Amino acid sequence: MMLDPLLLLLHVAGVVVWVGGMFFAYMCLRPEAASQLEPPPRLRLWRGVLARFFTWVWVAVAAVLGSGLLLIGRAGFAAAPLNQHLMLLLGLAMMAIFVYVVFVPYAALARGVEAADWKGAGAALGRIRQLVGTNLVLGLLTIALATAGQLFG
Repeated sequence: MMLDPLLLLLHVAGVVVWVGGMFFAYMCLRPEAASQLEPPPRLRLWRGVLARFFTWVWVAVAAVLGSGLLLIGRAGFAAAPLNQHLMLLLGLAMMAIFVYVVFVPYAALARGVEAADWKGAGAALGRIRQLVGTNLVLGLLTIALATAGQLFG
């Protein structure tokens, strides 16, 4: 039973890093960078920021997925409440979106910055913005399920 609080700590810490990072990037850094920087330095900034952030997100994904599966597994998948199953489903969707972002639009952003293709890099960053916005909404919904989900079933 001592394991459960440790698993919950890993789970919540991973969510804070991932969802909090997306919130900061989307709501604070993005609009300020767009208002103050021309495309070349802005796109270079995003390439670097996202490279650092994605390293932490890989760690967060491992922590969230591993701890979540252990927590739900310890209780028994069949016995787990609906909100936990929905959290798992949304989490898996978020992870799939993240993997896609890293290997498709972020890779295009990095290539565009390296080639000084500012139009292509900008298009890739726009796609990342859309997908991060989607993942942020899914992350906030998942947090709502974690905290108030038992009210709904």
